[in-house]
Amino acid sequence: MAGYFSNHSQFQTRFANAASSTTTTTVTTAPAIPSETRPRPPTSRHFSTSVAHPPHEERDRGVDAPVLLPVHPLRNTWVFWFRQQRTPGNKITNYEEGIKKIASFSSVESFWGLQTHLSPPSALLPTTDYLLFHAGVRRPVWEDPLNRAGGKWIVRLRKGVADRVWEDLVMGIVGDMFDECGTQGEGEEGGWPEICGCTISVRQSEDIVSLWNRVDGDAKVRERIRDTLRAVLNLPPSTIMEYKSNNDSMQDKSSFRNSAIERMPIIADAS
Repeated sequence: MAGYFSNHSQFQTRFANAASSTTTTTVTTAPAIPSETRPRPPTSRHFSTSVAHPPHEERDRGVDAPVLLPVHPLRNTWVFWFRQQRTPGNKITNYEEGIKKIASFSSVESFWGLQTHLSPPSALLPTTDYLLFHAGVRRPVWEDPLNRAGGKWIVRLRKGVADRVWEDLVMGIVGDMFDECGTQGEGEEGGWPEICGCTISVRQSEDIVSLWNRVDGDAKVRERIRDTLRAVLNLPPSTIMEYKSNNDSMQDKSSFRNSAIERMPIIADAS
């Protein structure tokens, strides 16, 4: 079973506590405000943090205003996608045709509201994929303008450990754990991060997770992503990791075949 590992990481991202502190309180919808008097909240290119305000006359009458919970915005808007290679009639579909958008989220609260309603990878049928990419990626495919020049780190999992690994990977990405992996001292092109997204592919005898980045040609960036991925997933030293550029994938029409295999060097015991 070379290349597989068992991992039950206890990794927690920095935004998990914020979500847990807000999920047990019921939110009451604020009264409607006429459009001509409704205040205009500040807007953002990536997300909205608008907060409703009660009308002044209700406050003046002593009517209790609804308690609104704070919103914890994420740095980027993220989109969950779903792909099933075979339809219920067992017909193999074109890759593009099989991709369906589930939903997008831009805050800790909306992330957990979506995550808790998604079936875990272990409940998916073989040849099914989950895909998570930031909103700058129009379609989660190799040919997308933000993906073309990039590639992906690949980790193959034995059956039974994908749920925890996938959750840790998703939380690491949306929780900005890979922010330091990009080119240092330079702005990100178009304001988008180095990490484009991640996928999990459920197969008959294994599950495969992959982490996509925007620039394939910078070896130092790839190494930083690899090392951060090891830490986020708490990978054992024996884990085999693979890397493949999206250009190579477009050439051989495969995400995982003919990838470059990398093994963690064995360090001799100091004693």
